[in-house]
Amino acid sequence: MAAYLPMDAAYPPLDEVFRALADPSRRQLLDSLNSRNGQTLWELCAGLDMARQSVSKHLAVLEAANLIATIRRGRAKLHYLNPAPIHEISERWITRYEQARVDALGDLKRALEENAVDKPTFVYTTYIRTTPERLWEVLTDPTFTRRYWGATFDTDWQPGSTMRWELRGVTIDDPEQVVIEADPPDRLSYSWHTLTPELAETLDLTDGARERIAAEHRSTVTFDLEWLDELVKLTVVHDGFDEGSIMAQLVTGGWPPILSNLKTLLETGETLPLNPEPPAAVRLGLTK
Repeated sequence: MAAYLPMDAAYPPLDEVFRALADPSRRQLLDSLNSRNGQTLWELCAGLDMARQSVSKHLAVLEAANLIATIRRGRAKLHYLNPAPIHEISERWITRYEQARVDALGDLKRALEENAVDKPTFVYTTYIRTTPERLWEVLTDPTFTRRYWGATFDTDWQPGSTMRWELRGVTIDDPEQVVIEADPPDRLSYSWHTLTPELAETLDLTDGARERIAAEHRSTVTFDLEWLDELVKLTVVHDGFDEGSIMAQLVTGGWPPILSNLKTLLETGETLPLNPEPPAAVRLGLTK
């Protein structure tokens, strides 16, 4: 039988997060990324009254606290808000106490998760006490995906193979739903599912939202797994959205609880209690 860690092991030490947020200059950098995610160091310096060296030091502190994640695109290093630590704070404390007492933190959490950006790319980095092989299994085996996500995939996980999704009791079968890259246990990438009329109905989306999503280009999600001694660094990048994409807003609000649930399942053997917050589509005013 597998040995699981205590519930508190599901959450990394948060001292660095609070120390990073305590500095007004670092909060200013987060505000800048919240306004326009995916900026280079040069872009961040241009928008703030700070020297390049100071910005670099503050970004290093924010990255060490896991409040930002960086992605290389060619020679450029892009900086993204990472909602993982704020979501973990929410799961650990906000769900235990009255929401009215933590409105400020809740507002920050929602801003990090729901902000529509000029270059809509969702980036989420978390550290999980597991092995890459075990994490790969949990990302691909329907026995596990059903528990933390409520979704399953019917595919052989070979590049180019199609994927049939089961989500919210709806079967989603489309030849454009394919495995793009599968390099176990290091990297997995696949195209996102189609919004079928049946799925839109279960989400209770308005006709306008359905039509706009149907006209959008198909996006891609990529999971990078990096072994760090006793931990695995999981970076999830969901991109390929149109500017102003509704699907981007939906997945940005939907990924944090899914990934937090995945982390907790791996580290404790249990999933998190049901989230009392309304679904992203409701929060965004996209439902009937």
